Amino acid sequence: MTIIKHNPAAYHSLFNEFFNNFPSTWGRDTEATWSVVPVNIYESENGFQLELNAPGRNKEDFKINIEKGLLTVSFEKKEEAANKELKTIRKEFSYTNFKRSFSVDENINTEAIEAVYENGVLKLFLPKKEEVKISPKEITVK
Repeated sequence: MTIIKHNPAAYHSLFNEFFNNFPSTWGRDTEATWSVVPVNIYESENGFQLELNAPGRNKEDFKINIEKGLLTVSFEKKEEAANKELKTIRKEFSYTNFKRSFSVDENINTEAIEAVYENGVLKLFLPKKEEVKISPKEITVK
């Protein structure tokens, strides 16, 4: 058993650091990146379904490709033109992107992958290949 010392001062400095700068330091960086997009993966008899949580996007902005057994889903939105009538006081969202990759088994029919974006969720269906069914054959002895 390992004994860990409790240091309340560490929590105090953590909270002070967070709240002393709140909210003035939020959004200072000019580039915001979603490094991890939440995903749900389901399997059925016919294939796999991936659901990526990506609200507030347009379906045309997604890039989905498959190469060498790797399925990659990405999104990129660049800064829009500035409004010259308004003086910008603070700009926290101007650029977002994400990229998620998944290994794809050789049992997946990559030619039939489908994608649908609705209600902020990108759904991909990866169908399984039909198994080759070998019919029984009787061999006669000569």
